[in-house]
Amino acid sequence: MIAVVNGGLLSTVQDAGRPGHRSAGLPAAGAMDRLALAAANVLAGNPPDAAGLELTLAGGVYRFEVPVLAALAGADLSATLDGGALPPWGAFRAPAGAVLAFGAPRSGVRAYLAVRGGIAVPAVLGSRATYTSANVGGVEGRALAAGDRLPLGRARDGAPVPAIPAPEALPPCGGGAAVRVLLGPQRDRFGEEGATPWRVTPQNDRVGYRLDGPAVPLAGATDILTDPVLPGAVQIAGSGLPIVMMMDAPTTGGYAKIATVIGPDLRLVAQARSGDVLRFVACDQEEAVAALRADRDFIARIVGRVVRGRSGRRGA
Repeated sequence: MIAVVNGGLLSTVQDAGRPGHRSAGLPAAGAMDRLALAAANVLAGNPPDAAGLELTLAGGVYRFEVPVLAALAGADLSATLDGGALPPWGAFRAPAGAVLAFGAPRSGVRAYLAVRGGIAVPAVLGSRATYTSANVGGVEGRALAAGDRLPLGRARDGAPVPAIPAPEALPPCGGGAAVRVLLGPQRDRFGEEGATPWRVTPQNDRVGYRLDGPAVPLAGATDILTDPVLPGAVQIAGSGLPIVMMMDAPTTGGYAKIATVIGPDLRLVAQARSGDVLRFVACDQEEAVAALRADRDFIARIVGRVVRGRSGRRGA
């Protein structure tokens, strides 16, 4: 078990999400930064899509009731283990009774904690991801709170050596970012605009990020007949300002969509905090596919390091 001493600002159990239920109005949910969750899982010796903890800004305090191999990835939330600093990317061993705590955020918004064996809360519709709007998944479908106890699953054989770092070329986490988008599907409702910098407003969460800046020129009404909405959709409200839909966004909406953030770059939005500047850059399908392959290569390099580390330990 992991005992939750303090659940922080918004800490939830997340995995790769529960696809296949959008026709019933249920979004996939899942980790906002899927690359970071996958990296943490692989470093901890789990499959990339195993359930871990998504920790937002103020990460909370957790006590390991059994010895564990765990890993962190994503935002730097000033993690410590029994008072000793931990790097934001990497694996570590914790003895029974050890306390993992998080302090002031240094970069990014969301950190991911993976523990070997995964977080074994009951699966709902094939996923352990928490969707708080409908109280589905995770721990009673809500954010973690003091007193919660998180069961751990059965670990796979062959634990990797702890403290193996992720590759040196770590993905960006927080601050300004160029976010690649595919234009459409209602691009024709808007006038021409350049690569306008947009500032993240305080109205940002797992449902959507509202941005502020010059209004997008309109060539028609922004209201449309309600149609499907997916994470990454860039809706333009009647004010002419964008809303980037995130993992917990509703499955349909009535605002026109000027563009869609490509999957690998949605994490850049998820790791931006209020006041950060984002810039949308149009790309094509080929570039989007190449970005997805780059993410997979990044995880593969971590897998290679873990395997090499495990082999080295056996030969010692």
